[in-house]
Amino acid sequence: MKIALIGYGKMGKAIEAIALERGHEIVLKIDESNIADFNQENIAKADVAIEFTGPHTAYENIRKSIELGVPLVSGSTGWLDQMPEIEQLCSDANGAFIYASNFSVGVNLFFELNKKLAALMHPHKEYNVSLEEIHHTQKRDAPSGTAITLAEGVMETYQAMTKWVNDVTPQPGELLIVSKRIDPDPGTHTIRYSSEIDDITITHSAHSRKGFALGAVVAAEFLKDKKGIFTMKEVLGL
Repeated sequence: MKIALIGYGKMGKAIEAIALERGHEIVLKIDESNIADFNQENIAKADVAIEFTGPHTAYENIRKSIELGVPLVSGSTGWLDQMPEIEQLCSDANGAFIYASNFSVGVNLFFELNKKLAALMHPHKEYNVSLEEIHHTQKRDAPSGTAITLAEGVMETYQAMTKWVNDVTPQPGELLIVSKRIDPDPGTHTIRYSSEIDDITITHSAHSRKGFALGAVVAAEFLKDKKGIFTMKEVLGL
């Protein structure tokens, strides 16, 4: 499979290493220094593109990739208020797109565990639920996309909670997400249910970027030659 990398920072390089290990070819690498190479002629060489950039550039990169006709896997966070526009664009263009806040297989299993625990805990009103996420200091957005996905998973059951808040005192109907930036942590997410009697917590701790990179490449393998909008649930058969 021929892959274009849109974003060639630490994640892009980790994805490259995994892709090469799995026998794929990197035919295009785009970063801030060669953005002019992100064009129809070059992207046409790729079977699929994988995009990991920043919250201020992701939307334009995703939009351009879809308009240029390349199946796209995106792991950028901080742009999701524009997701409906991207979904409509992909549908209109008969394109192929996968977005995930986290491509790690373990994290996607953790998402499902989080929903199951929320359903078990909801009847027990003596417990208060909160989330904490820890990342390295170069993480540009807060809370993390993974933390937001976890919060949304809790709120599917806790429907009286209508929004999440970040690093402020929560009001009734708000779910607290605490964000910490500590080097060199690649990502730790904890959901905590606290009462006067005890605490119940579940935690996912990433040891490196390798899990994220592997999941992104697996998603790209899944997306090749497909049309439509997919999630990691389809990729992993969850």
